[in-house]
Amino acid sequence: MGTYSLSDALKQFLQKSRLKGSIQALQINDVWEQIMGKTISKYTEKIQIHGHTLYITTTVAPLKQELLYQKEKIKQRVNEALGENVIKEVVIH
Repeated sequence: MGTYSLSDALKQFLQKSRLKGSIQALQINDVWEQIMGKTISKYTEKIQIHGHTLYITTTVAPLKQELLYQKEKIKQRVNEALGENVIKEVVIH
């Protein structure tokens, strides 16, 4: 058995764990304002990741419409923030 840094061990654990999506959603919550701006961040109620899908919840109709137009940009920015190509689809509801 080889030696691993704590960081490498955690990454390997998360790759195999069902917690990965939840932890990535927390990472996105932490930088959501930087990624999307203050206004969008303020009216976003919930961010979840299931598999390769990012779910964004808001009750503000104009914001929903705006986010629908920006799905590709959101996917790009979130993947950049995560440092890997995790998100394949964005669902706004």
